[in-house]
Amino acid sequence: MRRFRPGRARAMNRVGVALAALCLGGGAAAETVVLDHVTLFDGTGSAARPDQALVMTDGRITWVGASAARPRLSDATVEDLRGKFLMPGLIDSHVHLGLVDGVDQSFPKYYDRANVEAQLNLYAAYGVTSVYTLGTDGDLIHQVIADQRRAGRIDRARAYTAGRGVVYKGSYGGVPGLEQSVATPAEATAMVQRETAKGDDFVKLWMDDEFGTVAKRMPYEVSKAVIDAAHAADKKAAAHIFYYDNAAELTREGVDVFMHQVRDRVADPALTAAMKRRGTWQLASTLSREASFTYTLLPFVDEPFFSRGVAPSTIATLKSQERQRKLAASPLFPKYPPVLRNAMASLAAEVKAGVRYGMGTDSGPTARFPGYFAHWELELMVKAGLTPLQALTAATGTNASFLRENESGLLEPGKWADLLVLDRDPTRDIRNTRSINAVYVAGRKVPTIWQTCVGRAADACGTAKP
Repeated sequence: MRRFRPGRARAMNRVGVALAALCLGGGAAAETVVLDHVTLFDGTGSAARPDQALVMTDGRITWVGASAARPRLSDATVEDLRGKFLMPGLIDSHVHLGLVDGVDQSFPKYYDRANVEAQLNLYAAYGVTSVYTLGTDGDLIHQVIADQRRAGRIDRARAYTAGRGVVYKGSYGGVPGLEQSVATPAEATAMVQRETAKGDDFVKLWMDDEFGTVAKRMPYEVSKAVIDAAHAADKKAAAHIFYYDNAAELTREGVDVFMHQVRDRVADPALTAAMKRRGTWQLASTLSREASFTYTLLPFVDEPFFSRGVAPSTIATLKSQERQRKLAASPLFPKYPPVLRNAMASLAAEVKAGVRYGMGTDSGPTARFPGYFAHWELELMVKAGLTPLQALTAATGTNASFLRENESGLLEPGKWADLLVLDRDPTRDIRNTRSINAVYVAGRKVPTIWQTCVGRAADACGTAKP
C-alpha cells in the first residue's frame, strides 16, 4: 500500500528556516515572543516537562527547551507562565463546516464563507487550531484554504478538506443540496480526479445504510475505484464506515483511514491485526457523536464552557419539550447506547493491538457543536481506557502527521506556533483541557471561549471561570 510521509528535505528545510529566524531574528520587522517557565507537553507522546521555555518568531516555533538554557533575546517579549501548562493546539480530524445556523441544518441556506469562517473562529476559541473537514464542502472551501496558506499567520483554525466526498447514488452519505453521487466505478474515478484537481487534501467515501433504512451500501467495486483513484492522485482515502464487514473489506482494499468506529460489533483481533498490517489508521472514533445521540437533552447545555459558544436561542431549542419528545420517539433512539459501547470497546481494542489512532468528533451537523465536542471526545476516549497522555497525543502530533500539509501539532522548531495554554494539567485529568488560559494561532493570541459570548452582548455571559 502506498505510504505518505513528509519529505525529509522539507522537514529539514523547516528546521533550517526556524534556526535562521532565531539567529537572525533581530531585524526590526521580526516579532519574537518567549513563553517561559511553563510545564510543556510537546505532542510526541512524551511526558510533560516542567520549567520549559518556547520561543516563537513571526509565528513559527524557533526554540524549545529548559528555561535555564533558553536564548536571551534583547528584542523578545517574555511571558512568565509559572504554574501554567503549554501544549499544541488541538486538531479535530473529523468536522463539517458551514452547515448549520443554531441547530437548523441546510447546506443551501447556510454554507457560505462568513459561516465557515465564523465556525473556524469558534474552533480556535476552544483551542482547536486545525480541523479536517470531511466531504461536505462546496468549492469555496478551496479559496478559504488557499487564502489561509497564502497568509500563513492567520487568526482562526486552519482548515484541510476532503472537498466533496464520494456517495454511491441512492445510498447513505453527503448532504442535501451538494451533488456528490456516483453510480459506477468509472464515475467514481472521474469524480476523484475532478475533485482532487481542485486541491482536496484527501478523499472521503461513505459506506453505510443508516441501520438498514437505506436500501444499499456503496458496492466494493466502487469503493475500490475511489481508493485507487485517491492513491493515483497521491492522496489518502478516508472512509465513513459502521459495519465490521465493511471495515474488513476496505482494509483489504487499501483504505488509509477510518473516520468512524466499527459500531455494529466490537473490532476483534482479526480486524485489528489486518489494520495494523496494512497500515490502516483509526483517525476518528467520533465517540462524542454517538454519545450525543443517547440523550434527548444534552447534559452540558447549562455549562458555561458550552453555553458561551452558542446563542441563547440554541439553548432554548435544545431544552424544548417538543424537541425532546421527538428525539425520544425516533425508532433509532434506543439503538445508540449499544452503538456507543461498541465504539468505545473497538477503540480500546485497536489501541491495545497497536493500530494508529487519532481524535475526531464529526462535529458541525445539527446539535454536534464545534469546539466543545473535541473536549468531550477526549473525555470519552479516556473513559474508553486510554490515558490522558494517549488521548492528547492522538489529538495533536498524531492527527497532524496524517497530512503532510499540516505544519503544526508538535512543539518543535519549524512548526507553526499553534498553541494552547492551560491553567491545569491535562495529563493528570483530561477535563483540564477546558481550563483554557490562552490560545495562539501562528504565534498570536486569539480570543478564547472564556472571552466569547455568542449571540449576546460581550459582557452578558458573566465573568470567565476557566
